[in-house]
Amino acid sequence: MYHNRPTIADIRALKGKRQLSMLYVETVEEAQAAAAAGIDMLSIIDPVWTPQMREAAGDCFVQVGLLYGELVTAEDYLRAAHKALKIGGDCFYCAASNATIKTMADEGLAVVGHVGLIPCKASWTGGFKAVGKTADQALKVWEDVQQLEAAGAFGAELEVVPDRIAAEISKRTSLIMLGMGAGSGADAQYLFAEDVLGYTRGHRPRHAKTYRNFAAEYERLQTERTSAFAEFKADVASGVYPADEHIVGISDDEFDNFMDRLT
Repeated sequence: MYHNRPTIADIRALKGKRQLSMLYVETVEEAQAAAAAGIDMLSIIDPVWTPQMREAAGDCFVQVGLLYGELVTAEDYLRAAHKALKIGGDCFYCAASNATIKTMADEGLAVVGHVGLIPCKASWTGGFKAVGKTADQALKVWEDVQQLEAAGAFGAELEVVPDRIAAEISKRTSLIMLGMGAGSGADAQYLFAEDVLGYTRGHRPRHAKTYRNFAAEYERLQTERTSAFAEFKADVASGVYPADEHIVGISDDEFDNFMDRLT
């Protein structure tokens, strides 16, 4: 596929030169807006990764999220990644084992792992809280990064890790470190569009920054939607709808002809 968006080599070449912007988006409209705004990277989960989303993403480099738990074996991940690659995915998020990541990397796929707070494995690190606030924990995060590097990963999401730890790790690895609540020392700053736009469903993480209040706008639109539907119902009940402008007419002669021949 020929395109103008960055390649793996381009992203790697930016490491240490400037920070990348990254958004998790869920709709065509969000992808289009991100592309128009010049966002560097998008994260889009596999169930909504379609040719339409690829087109909407424009020149953004796209990480396709492969769903942990729905995919289990290395073969599951390989098939899903190759399918996503055909649509135009640039790299592939995988929260599975390093053995699975190595299998994917050995096939030439650019794989992104996950270290620090990993939501699907949070029980192992004490729940949904920061990871790496002690020297022992921080060294474990560094060891996890090294293991991903050895497996052939392209990058790693670095989630809710102290900023100084994140900065030191990012300097010492060739992986592209996608920071979520990990300070300015990571290679990219990664937020969810729902947090940026202010319509977060459920808990909003501390590291999220909200730039607009879409929740209020969505509430207003829902109220307007309900009102419009109620007005439509009332028009149907009163006979106001359909009016002359909403129907297809027929001449009197043709209608009479129809009636004469109707059996």
